[in-house]
Amino acid sequence: MTSSIAAPMTQYWRSHPTFFTGTVLVIAIFSSAFIDYFAGSTIAVLLILQLAVVAIALQCNTNFAYFAAVFEATSFNFLFTTPRYSLQMFNLEDILNLTVFLLVALTTSKLAELYRRQQAALEQAQLRNSILLSVSHDLRTPLSTIIGTLTTLKEYMPKLSASQKTELIDSAAAESHRLHQYIENLLQATKLQHGALKFNLDEANLREVLQRTIARFQTAQPRIKIHSEPELPPLMICSSLIEQAIFNVLDNALYYSPTSQPVTVNLYRHQDMLRIDIQDLGQGIAPSQKEAIFELFYRQHPSTDGGAGLGLPVAKGIIIAHNGSLSAENVAQGSLIRIALPITKENV
Repeated sequence: MTSSIAAPMTQYWRSHPTFFTGTVLVIAIFSSAFIDYFAGSTIAVLLILQLAVVAIALQCNTNFAYFAAVFEATSFNFLFTTPRYSLQMFNLEDILNLTVFLLVALTTSKLAELYRRQQAALEQAQLRNSILLSVSHDLRTPLSTIIGTLTTLKEYMPKLSASQKTELIDSAAAESHRLHQYIENLLQATKLQHGALKFNLDEANLREVLQRTIARFQTAQPRIKIHSEPELPPLMICSSLIEQAIFNVLDNALYYSPTSQPVTVNLYRHQDMLRIDIQDLGQGIAPSQKEAIFELFYRQHPSTDGGAGLGLPVAKGIIIAHNGSLSAENVAQGSLIRIALPITKENV
C-alpha cells in the first residue's frame, strides 16, 4: 500500500520541480529557524539545510540543487550568523561552516545526478532484457503455430476436408492477428518508455470507436455485451490509439473470463468524463495486483501463457496521454477495468 501511494507522489514531485524545490526550501528554513530559536545549534541548522539540498538533488536536476545550495547558504548567512539579518560575516567558524556546507552541497548534487543517470541506465538495461525475453517467448509461440498450421495444410492438402482446411486457415489467421497486435503493443510500449508517443487529435464518437474495436474480435464478438447511453458528446482523441487501448483491455477481459461467460461493456457519462467499464466474470484481480497489472511486462499468472504483459500498460499509457485514467475497480465478481476520458476540446 505504501509503495503504491509513494510512487505517484514521487512522479508528481518530479513533474513539478519548481514547486517541490520551493516547498522543501520553505520547510527547511522554518525548521532551521525553529531549532535555532529553541536550541541555538548551528550544526543542526546546517544539517537540516544540507538535507534539503540532498532531497532536491535526488528529485530534481542539478540546476535546482545548485540554486538550493546557494539560496540556503545565503539564508544561513543572513538569518543564522552574527550579525543577524546582514550578508556580512565576521566569525571564522561561521565562514568555515558555510564553506564546507557549499562544498558538500555541490558535491552531493553532482553525486545525485550521477546516481540518477546510473538508475536510468539500469532501467534501460532491464527494459531491453524484458523486451528480449518477451520477444523470445511471445514471438516464437504464434510463429510456431503459424508455421505448424501452414506446414500441415501443405502436406495434407489432398486428404483434408473443406472444413478442416478452413479451420487450419482460421487458426493461422488468428495467430497472425495475435502476432500483429503483439508487435503493435511492443512498438507503443517502446515509444511510451521514451516519451516519443506523438499523435494528432480529431473529433470522434467514442461509441463508434468502441463498436469498431469490438468488430475486430470476430469469433469472440458474440460474448461482448455493450450498453451505452444514447446521447454522448464527441471527444477530441486519436481514434486509432484509443481503439488500441480499448482492444487491449477487452482482449485481457476475454482471456481471463470463462468462454461461457459474457464480457460486459458499459459506456456512459460521469460528470466531465466519458467512462468505459469493461467487466469480466473471471477470477478477479487481487488487491495487491491492482497497480502491478499496469506495469510493463507484468504477468498476472506467470505460470500460464497469459500474454506478454504489454496490453494493459500500453492501454494505460495511451489513456494517460489523453489526460484520462485507467484503473481496476472493486466488483463483487470478476474484474472491472475502467477507462475514463475527459470531455474537453483538447485532451492533450
